[in-house]
Amino acid sequence: AAKKAQALGIKVRTVVANDDVASAPPTDKEKRRGVAGEIFMWKVGAAAAAQDYELDAVIDVAQKAIDNCRSVGVGLTSCTIPAVGKPNFHIEDGMMEVGIGHHGEPGIRVEPLQTADQMAKTMVDIVVGDVPFGDGDEVAVLISGLGATPTLELYIYYAEVVNLLKEKGINIYRPYIGNHFTSLDMMGITLTLMKLDDELKALIDVPTHSLGLTQVE
Repeated sequence: AAKKAQALGIKVRTVVANDDVASAPPTDKEKRRGVAGEIFMWKVGAAAAAQDYELDAVIDVAQKAIDNCRSVGVGLTSCTIPAVGKPNFHIEDGMMEVGIGHHGEPGIRVEPLQTADQMAKTMVDIVVGDVPFGDGDEVAVLISGLGATPTLELYIYYAEVVNLLKEKGINIYRPYIGNHFTSLDMMGITLTLMKLDDELKALIDVPTHSLGLTQVE
């Protein structure tokens, strides 16, 4: 699409998400996958455009958003790729895969299934350990099911995340809980934190009405 637009003489710039901390070490951050942090990147970039930012400024703030995002996912079951029509891998009963991609990309380890509080600690430690969060920092939190996780379980998990972040002195400015970034048939969860400054807070607060996200205030 970018090449076609450029061929028509339209100025095009792109931002590439790389928020998945499990897909590569911090020293190879440019090799990381883009996962649920893309939601914040799109939200911030779209809000900036709606506020009449120039194109270069939209790109800059969208880049800032993704640079301040860190995500990790945990899968309990496989996903189904529509073109294949069947699960593309297998996770044994009673096990979970930490760091799994939402298309079934391999994670960093497979371990026994944890309770919500244990899983939250595992994931918060991975995410917070990848970026220097400080006491008093404010974050936007995105907790998304991976396609087959009940909403009630997402809120149980979120309650544990709230407690863990509070212990670390990290304040939640705005939470997003729901099935925002999903696969087909996959049971699991993804956690994203975006560290905020005043500009990102102002843009994350802009009302949104779209197929994937509605935010009235």
